[in-house]
Amino acid sequence: MKKTMIAVSAVLLLAGFAIAAGSGGTPDEAKALVEKAVALIQSDGRDRAFAAFNDPKGAFVMKDLYIFVVDMQGNILAHGANAALIGKNLMGLKDMMGKRIIKDMLDMAGKSPEGWIDYKWMNPVTQAIGDKSTYYRKAGDILVCCGVYR
Repeated sequence: MKKTMIAVSAVLLLAGFAIAAGSGGTPDEAKALVEKAVALIQSDGRDRAFAAFNDPKGAFVMKDLYIFVVDMQGNILAHGANAALIGKNLMGLKDMMGKRIIKDMLDMAGKSPEGWIDYKWMNPVTQAIGDKSTYYRKAGDILVCCGVYR
């Protein structure tokens, strides 16, 4: 009986990982979420929009996707997955390979008001370093962003 319970638990655990791994957001969904977020900023203003982005159970967090907002100095203004980052300057944030994620994204935004930045990041589902891409769109003097694991 004990071995059966352990085996069932292991199968359920593995099934949970498989479901979680297969339920990640797509690049199209990330881009659509950013577009929806920019529209909310334009219609309701930053304060109301940022409050919506920061709600981990709200409309701007789906699957493993969430909105974060960064100003042109690298300060996090909103973050749907980690409220502790709000108000922090992440200009020096580097990926596992030393790539300056926020700095490079801000540099890219100076050349193109929207785009993708690729980097290496720990996937919370697999616990492995993997490829991640973040879509950004400039909205005035801020970037509205959403990342997706590939």
